[in-house]
Amino acid sequence: MRVVIIGAGNVATVLGRRIKKAGHEILQVISRSQESAKVLAKELGCNASNNFADIDKTGELFLVAMSDAALNELKEKINVGDKLVVHTAGSVCKDVLKDVSVNYGTLYPLQSLRKENPDESIVIPILIDAINDYSIRIINDFAISISPIVSYTQDDQRLKLHVGAVLTSNFANHLYCLALEFCEKEKVDFKLLQPLIEETAARLKSQSPCDMQTGPAARKDVLTLDKHLRLLTAHPKLRTLYLRMTDSIMNP
Repeated sequence: MRVVIIGAGNVATVLGRRIKKAGHEILQVISRSQESAKVLAKELGCNASNNFADIDKTGELFLVAMSDAALNELKEKINVGDKLVVHTAGSVCKDVLKDVSVNYGTLYPLQSLRKENPDESIVIPILIDAINDYSIRIINDFAISISPIVSYTQDDQRLKLHVGAVLTSNFANHLYCLALEFCEKEKVDFKLLQPLIEETAARLKSQSPCDMQTGPAARKDVLTLDKHLRLLTAHPKLRTLYLRMTDSIMNP
């Protein structure tokens, strides 16, 4: 397909690489930042612009990888008639594109994407939706070309999965950050915890996380919990979070 990418951040970059690898023709990268557009366009071998009036309307699919706020302003910048337009946001309704084209939908990558990460083996599940059957068929075929996992997911389902993504990725990563800060302040090596992190994640492939909950809270080991809380007195923010997580585990 002939593709125009709107945006030049992490999602646009990672998906752009996969779109190019799949054999699609990328015509143009448009971004509010001229420099960002040029950098990505150079990598993908296409034209660049920071002027939405210059959008290449010979494209067959317009992939919008912009912030939620920018998505809401897109209708004031472009209209591509009946060309297919998709956005990549997890928590924005597909109808945000209704004034951009009569054919529109979503192509949401359910994965944490960083353009600095060159690992092309990372699996990126794609959640798709569209306003009509015609658009669904095209988006589905396009998505299959760049991902082995494609699922039809309506707005409300996609939003729920987006919440799940925040819980399992963003919140979990924040806990790693807090653990790192704690280890550094207490002068112990955080790297010694990494095999535990990896093993816990690996178990999810074959077991329910609810079935593999361990630790003093799961055992209701009040003596160990008391020791931990005493140590965390010097870390009040972390102590409060520890208490809340302990309560959640002990009283599901």
